[in-house]
Amino acid sequence: MKKLLSIILTIVLAVGALVGCSQNPAENQSSIDKIKAEGKVRIGVFSDKPPFGFVDEKGENQGYDVYLAKRIAKDLLGDENKVEYVLVEAANRVEYLESNKVDIILANFTVTPERKEKVDFANPYMKVALGVVSSDGSPIKSVEELKGKKLLVNKGTTAESYFTKNHPDIELIKYEQNTETFAALTDGRGDALAHDNTLLFAWAKENPGYTTYITSLGDEDTIAPAVKKGDTELLEWLNKEIDTLTSEGFFKEAFEKTLVPAYGDTVKPESVIFE
Repeated sequence: MKKLLSIILTIVLAVGALVGCSQNPAENQSSIDKIKAEGKVRIGVFSDKPPFGFVDEKGENQGYDVYLAKRIAKDLLGDENKVEYVLVEAANRVEYLESNKVDIILANFTVTPERKEKVDFANPYMKVALGVVSSDGSPIKSVEELKGKKLLVNKGTTAESYFTKNHPDIELIKYEQNTETFAALTDGRGDALAHDNTLLFAWAKENPGYTTYITSLGDEDTIAPAVKKGDTELLEWLNKEIDTLTSEGFFKEAFEKTLVPAYGDTVKPESVIFE
């Protein structure tokens, strides 16, 4: 009986070892190898934040971040069309990385100490600060003038965290999507709207009657690609890619192709991009 149990145990261990061996290659496969094996890179972008990430009337993804996503796919997989655009909201960008729903986030992701604890940021490709837009009929030109007023923000954005931390006495009205937030402003459900100044400049230009009276709040921040925490290989690849693209003038080209149509001559490239 003991001999039989010993034989059975030996067989079980042998089968377990074989199963383990068959699983190890996949488990040990690097993130870049997995991307290449799948033949696509999954990149999180916005659907409602022109001119950075949006879906046009033909249902196609467009914008500055999309322009960069195509180049990443070309350099990583040899074809700019090998991108699966995953549409995200500001509040779920970290979650989508943590749950492996995306490989890279390019959704205008501002680098902050809090976010760096949860994801890994590559080298930055944009500069940004907070701004506040309001109606020309009731202009708000300082933070002091926001007291007693309703300020519209998106959940999960630096605007929400900045005002929550620095001006807790200002009432915040929060929405998930950019379209909801800007509609609330034009419908009169809020007195002003705080967001990235780079977005507000473009929006105000397209919406006569509104002006970004407060053009910069707090420190100038940076926007960078993000990967899942601990994904060192993909992070290092992105760092080299951003450095290469910066040195060859790619981001100035992207600015001219995607942002100038929205900004006109109102925003200088050096105030937005790294050259």
